[in-house]
Amino acid sequence: MTPHQEDDVTPRIPAAQQSPATPHTPAAPGPTRRALLLGTAAAALAAGPLSATAARAAGAAVTAVAGRTPKVLVIGLDGTMITRVKDSGAPNLAALMAGGLTAASSLYANPMAGTSSGPGWSTVATGVWPDKHNVRDNDFGAPAFAAYPDFLTRVETANPALSTYVVASWAPIADTIYSGRVDSRVATPSAEYDTGTTARAVAKLRDGNPDAVFVQLDNVDHAGHSSGSASQAYLDAIRGVDAQVGQILAAVRGRAGYAQEDWLVMVTADHGHTPTGGHGGSTWEERQTFVIANGSAFPAGSVRHDVRMVDIAPTALAHLGIAVDPAWDLDGTAIPALLPDDFDALRPLLTGRVDETGIAAGVLGFTRTAPVGWSVDNSAMGTGGVTEWRGWSFTTDEFWTKAQRDQNRELNVRSRNVFAVADSDEWADKTFKGGYDSTLVSPEYPVAGRSSVAVTFTTFYRPEGVQTARVLAVWDGGTPVEVKSYTTDTNGRQRLDLTVPAGAGRLRLRFRYTGSNNWYWVIDDVRVG
Repeated sequence: MTPHQEDDVTPRIPAAQQSPATPHTPAAPGPTRRALLLGTAAAALAAGPLSATAARAAGAAVTAVAGRTPKVLVIGLDGTMITRVKDSGAPNLAALMAGGLTAASSLYANPMAGTSSGPGWSTVATGVWPDKHNVRDNDFGAPAFAAYPDFLTRVETANPALSTYVVASWAPIADTIYSGRVDSRVATPSAEYDTGTTARAVAKLRDGNPDAVFVQLDNVDHAGHSSGSASQAYLDAIRGVDAQVGQILAAVRGRAGYAQEDWLVMVTADHGHTPTGGHGGSTWEERQTFVIANGSAFPAGSVRHDVRMVDIAPTALAHLGIAVDPAWDLDGTAIPALLPDDFDALRPLLTGRVDETGIAAGVLGFTRTAPVGWSVDNSAMGTGGVTEWRGWSFTTDEFWTKAQRDQNRELNVRSRNVFAVADSDEWADKTFKGGYDSTLVSPEYPVAGRSSVAVTFTTFYRPEGVQTARVLAVWDGGTPVEVKSYTTDTNGRQRLDLTVPAGAGRLRLRFRYTGSNNWYWVIDDVRVG
């Protein structure tokens, strides 16, 4: 996005409220427990969060604390990188992290969309990736907001009595991304910049009675463009915007009805910045974003690797008691309802590079050890090639995309945490003999007494030439039967409804990929039943 004129970001909250926070001590579970830590240590609220297990058991409906009115505040910090937030020592953001969840994650790149503000803020607002909302840059040529509206519009549709509010320093957020269904949308005049945005947010939160609020502050992005994310100016801008976040949070704390309210606060960013300044490209620095979530469902000081920016919208809706309709086709999930899959358990086993030269030595991101119950059949696999990709491997977005940029690996946005990949293209970057032929084999799943069974998984498949990708079912250890073959580019959640043969009691899945210096196939989050 085009940087705005830099404006005054002088902290306006008392110096005593700018000291770093200390994580609060969880209290015993009960209907009044709260995890919200709005601002600093002096303002920290004593109470305990739901455990992650209890939150997931509650399902997708992540409701507010009983007897309290649910409220949502989402703060967008344009162009802000979570690594630099930590370097800056920003006290208010540090306090939110200490009292809740922190989840770093990454973005897409072209051709899905550039790492710019239009796609980024549209993704946050709608809960779907750019290949659905169709905002690819800052021009908003043909957005699909009618099919995928912003979450505040969904709030108004579900319950018009709720009060919704948007205020942003970057005008297209209020003018274009959030619809006219929102009760109040304010694009701050450029002369007022973040100072005006902060003042308006403070007034609305302190003096009004909003139920769901989105606030966007822009000055960190301005510093990134002018000085780069590695600069002291960028750190200074983070501390400046942190002070404004403190003012906004203090307005929430100062509400007359605050004791009877259950606030969910989430903070995020639309993209990162290169060390020397700028964004829009495919570097790891430009693709950075994060979610900080602080509220009654989030354990203090927790860290997750499976949270994406598309989860903000459904998390906000769930907190407000608005059920997500599967027909909405959202890519996101309410964060406390996210369930880890078998591959995620491999994160402690991830190691650094062996043959890959484009990945820094300190990046831990792959293993060829399958999770418990799973295996990899390489009996037909060729020899040699790059060690990391010799047959199905288990990896992360950072490690895999750094193996080779700009070959669409950045589009694998629907996989989370650790995923499985068969990549004959990268394997063939070192001398090899024979073809690539590897099969990912699942555990056995009980199916006795069923006439059919649903198999779901996330996939990202890029085909070329004689490459094949086949899903096979094995019933009670018998002969594998093909149930799906992929021949075109596929990126999304898949569902296969399989007919269970009469008398069958066990199902095993086989994901077989063949090729020779072709492209790749990703599998993640396999669920049966």
